[in-house]
Amino acid sequence: MLKIVIILVFLSVGCKMVIGRWPWQMLSTTKSTREQAVFHARQLLGVRSNASREEITDAHKRLVSLVHPDKGGQNAQVHEANAARDVLLNELPDGR
Repeated sequence: MLKIVIILVFLSVGCKMVIGRWPWQMLSTTKSTREQAVFHARQLLGVRSNASREEITDAHKRLVSLVHPDKGGQNAQVHEANAARDVLLNELPDGR
C-alpha cells in the first residue's frame, strides 16, 4: 500500500513538473479566471498562444485603430483592447 502511495506522489509531482498542473486540476472542466482572461485576450487581439511581445503590440495597435472613438468606435472597446494587451504581455516570460 505504501508503494502505491509513493508511486502516486511521484507521478503527481512529475505531472506538475512536465505539464504545469496537478493531475486533479486537469480533471476540472472549468477554466480558471486567469485562463479565461488569457483566452479572451488572444481571441480579441487575434494572436497565437506563443505570440511575441511585438506581435501582441502590433495586433493591439491594429485593433485600437479600428475601434478608436475617432473612427466610430467606443471608449469601452479601446479599454478592452488595452486590457487584452496587458493580460497577454503579463503572461510573457521576462526574456521575450
